Amino acid sequence: MKTFKLKLLKVLNAGDKEINFPLLDGLIINQEDELDQNRWAIEAYLEKEHKVFFEKWGEKEISLLVKITRVENEPVVFRANIISVNDIGENINVLFKGEMIR
Repeated sequence: MKTFKLKLLKVLNAGDKEINFPLLDGLIINQEDELDQNRWAIEAYLEKEHKVFFEKWGEKEISLLVKITRVENEPVVFRANIISVNDIGENINVLFKGEMIR
């Protein structure tokens, strides 16, 4: 597995607009399993005000635009599912699993 810093998180299929979620912190992990080389885990640490959005989304597929390691890097699109939304003190973390599509 390889772990990288998550620097940007946007939801692409939120109606007719992109929604940017300011990150407090985040990681993205290339799971590199033998069966599927394109599976990634994404953990976004966010302010609690965003909890309702992700809970309402539920288990439906979500399109994410992320930047990895540096804000200056080209964005990458992921097709993912929300695995969990968890309270962490005054904030939340949102866990996604998905695949890179470009």
